[in-house]
Amino acid sequence: MERSDSRLSMGWKPNPSLDLPLYRQIEAYIRQKITTGEWSAGYRLPSQRLWAKSMGVNRSTLVTALDNLAAAGLLEGRHGGGTYISGSGWHGMAHEAMPNWNEAIEEGWYYPNLPEIQQINQAEFRPGIIRLGTGELSPELMPQDAFNDILYSLSHRSRTLNYLEPQGSLELREALSVHLQTTGIQASPDSILIVSGSLQALHLISVGLLPRGSAVLLEKPSYLYSIHAFQSAGLKMSGIPMDNEGVHIARLEDAAQHVKDQDHISLLYTIPSFHNPTGSVMGDHRREELMTTARTLGISILEDAAYSDLWLDKPPPSSLKARDQEGRVLHMGTLSKAVSPGLRLGWLVGPEPVIRRLADIKMQTDYGTSSLAQEAAALWFAEGHHAGHMERLRPELRKRRDFMLDLLRQYFHDIAEWEIPAGGFYIWLQFTVSPLSIRQLFHTCLEQDILIHPGYLYDRLDASHIRLSYAYASPDEMERGLQCLAEAVHRLMDSGS
Repeated sequence: MERSDSRLSMGWKPNPSLDLPLYRQIEAYIRQKITTGEWSAGYRLPSQRLWAKSMGVNRSTLVTALDNLAAAGLLEGRHGGGTYISGSGWHGMAHEAMPNWNEAIEEGWYYPNLPEIQQINQAEFRPGIIRLGTGELSPELMPQDAFNDILYSLSHRSRTLNYLEPQGSLELREALSVHLQTTGIQASPDSILIVSGSLQALHLISVGLLPRGSAVLLEKPSYLYSIHAFQSAGLKMSGIPMDNEGVHIARLEDAAQHVKDQDHISLLYTIPSFHNPTGSVMGDHRREELMTTARTLGISILEDAAYSDLWLDKPPPSSLKARDQEGRVLHMGTLSKAVSPGLRLGWLVGPEPVIRRLADIKMQTDYGTSSLAQEAAALWFAEGHHAGHMERLRPELRKRRDFMLDLLRQYFHDIAEWEIPAGGFYIWLQFTVSPLSIRQLFHTCLEQDILIHPGYLYDRLDASHIRLSYAYASPDEMERGLQCLAEAVHRLMDSGS
């Protein structure tokens, strides 16, 4: 089966100052991509409109180049639309049999990202894009000065550029142990594993602790639905409905019993504080109920605490791990949300045998998280930068949240509803009008350089939500983007879409 793929890099532009006509430069560029094997048979080219815009040329100029290449047998159109690298043309230019990479891509066992996730990942780096759903801090909110100080300190002390021990830097794990105590979590350095972000922790757990075919329970909607770390490991996902207080305990009991009847080991994945994507906070009483229910049912819990420090109105209730007296909870933390995603650094807290098992798998996959990043993170915590940064960050995020809420009241009061998040990054916006296709809204906005995150990424059946973030876009971008979003909604409603 040949693979259709429109995620080609669109960074190249023809040079108008050259004597060679622009369409000839485009032809030469595409030929070079084909002859080097970067664009193989069956590969789908970007849409003509978007590609012409990216290259800064008229669409007719691009079409001329594509027509010439099609006439030469290098490109072909297909039923249903799209332009592809021709199989016969590609093999003909190679003068010999070539590997079928498209078949190899299809047969790989790791699931590809959802199509919209792939589009989002590409579009986030498009010049001029307004990112209304991005789940990371804006560059101006990141602690640039603090890390300049840390890097200066590192330059004046002995440091290792070698591999570190399997569980990660002892200095960092000791600093994290102290930091976690301030949140009520008692974790010795031996019970902490340093990972290259939360995604790696999810991958290690999926392949190291859970047999294929076992079940993972999770809130619905959930961030976990938007990635394939567990599904690619052959695990089954079972969604549990939520309310404003978190996961429904009665529905959790029903689902866990069903899983138990099928002889599957079960794990519950939850984001109790400032949930992604809904922004909700699990109440103190619900957390106690959850711990009691987990104990009764004999299920383990994976607690994702990525947003715990990002409270804006008041701190959330104490974590599930802080209430854990049995080693039932695996606690996952990261610097990606509150500090910097570029550090690629997180941690997992759990029973020592579990940590040693996952550390062994980690050594087999990457031989350790960056030594330099770990040394910087150790100083980040040990020298008190984290507490100071959070004191400066929370007021700035609060301003952005309140500004976005004002804009929603101005532009969306008659077409949507939402809750006021007490922390984190997200507003879970629900449209109250119909007919409205969220999928069409996503693509319509993307054509106008407005990037939103549709709700069906987090719940396949969701047809009314989008996830908004006030953490990344500037206030000016928020206003322009939300106004365009509201106008797009009204146009789609008027057209009956």
